[in-house]
Amino acid sequence: MAKRRPNLLLFGMDSLRQDHMSLYGYDRLTTPHMDKLAASGCVFENAFSPAIPTTSGYASMFTGRDLFGTDVVALRHEGPLGSHVKTLAEILGDEGYNTTCVGFSGNQASRGFQQYLDFAGWGSWEEGRSHKAENLNAVAVPELQRLAARDEPFFLFLRHMDPHAPYLPPHPFERMFYHGDEFDPDNQSLDPVMGFKPFCDFFASWFPPGCTDKDYIIAQYDGAVAYMDACIAVILQALRTLGLEDDTLLVFDSDHGETLYDHECWFDHHGIYDCTLRIPLFFVYPGKVPAGQRFADFVQMKDITPTILDLMGIKTRLPFDGRSLRPLMDGKSRVQEPEFYITEATWMRKHGWRTPDWKLIQALEPDFHFKLEMELYDLIKDPEENHNVADREPEVVKLLLARMNAHIAKREKETGRRNPIFTNLNWSGHGKPFATSEEAYNTLHIGSPQAAERLQAAAKELHTQRGAKEL
Repeated sequence: MAKRRPNLLLFGMDSLRQDHMSLYGYDRLTTPHMDKLAASGCVFENAFSPAIPTTSGYASMFTGRDLFGTDVVALRHEGPLGSHVKTLAEILGDEGYNTTCVGFSGNQASRGFQQYLDFAGWGSWEEGRSHKAENLNAVAVPELQRLAARDEPFFLFLRHMDPHAPYLPPHPFERMFYHGDEFDPDNQSLDPVMGFKPFCDFFASWFPPGCTDKDYIIAQYDGAVAYMDACIAVILQALRTLGLEDDTLLVFDSDHGETLYDHECWFDHHGIYDCTLRIPLFFVYPGKVPAGQRFADFVQMKDITPTILDLMGIKTRLPFDGRSLRPLMDGKSRVQEPEFYITEATWMRKHGWRTPDWKLIQALEPDFHFKLEMELYDLIKDPEENHNVADREPEVVKLLLARMNAHIAKREKETGRRNPIFTNLNWSGHGKPFATSEEAYNTLHIGSPQAAERLQAAAKELHTQRGAKEL
């Protein structure tokens, strides 16, 4: 009897910062189950999602193409994914696979799955603590059992939402990494966050009413990651119980990282700083992927689909911009791509060029954080990108602009299309580019003012009650 072709289980952990995983050296034990699993496979320490956020990042992951290849650069991509590309779900479907997507229906990047299942993956303070990963498991485990009972191999994609705001992990994870007083009246660290008009209503819809401490919110993010990790262990156990552990390629990644209290891009994922660009990436497949390997090579989202197909023994004549990572796993050399083009079109429209030593960011229209048009960071001296040295290093700016523009011209010529960062002018949903930062600041908005007003009233009541107790 012919051996069944390998299954694929792909975990897309939305907004997961690489540097907040114990797998990557974080001092909080946020990912113990993934840590243990990853030790039996290959971990990539310098994986990047160059075109953020979700739609463009996952478009690249699912097609093996860069943003010039996908023509997708914005969160609010207009129209469908182009017919010139084929997604991983479509490729595997043509190979006789059953394909199911959990938690990512309706997005252009998820085209081609045969089955789409959803779960409750958001939440608010009024609704209570969000059991996002348990909601996912309630859908994903029965689907895994159904797929396992079929004769055909399967591709199951799980989009975990726990690291995505709102961060509302359930008990005991909400206090796992915090033992202070989140309502300390002397702590003013959340003042600038709540003073940021475009997002303040959204924050008020899920921050505890009266919360003053930004470290509490960061601890909620870490708690959400730890909660997700525990729930992922349920999926892994189900896989073992079904006897599929040795016949399934496991891939773990994220569409992008997250800005927590960084760069004034609070508790979201805009800004093409490394906290957003760096993603986790590891592969586990007994007999095909060696155990206990970690690689420092620079790799990108576009490399994931070619790697998956290579490991699964599926050949295709499709053009990919990315390249398989399997040579590294097999102990062979692979030419790196250490400098690359970066973009964002989430709440700001920017692009730039990253090398191992430098990061250049150029605003293509004024942004609502009132940042300078040109940012330059020395990644060796300033890895957290806190000191813009563009004015002090004009020659470096000139050099990086030249390399970036040469790359753009090359890719435009190869694809026969204009760079999508220049053509997606309705990226914000407001019809045209912003003329000033003031216009952007006063136009862009997320959250419900009505909900914020109710929560602010609740906060006042909370403060009144606390004051009465103190008296």
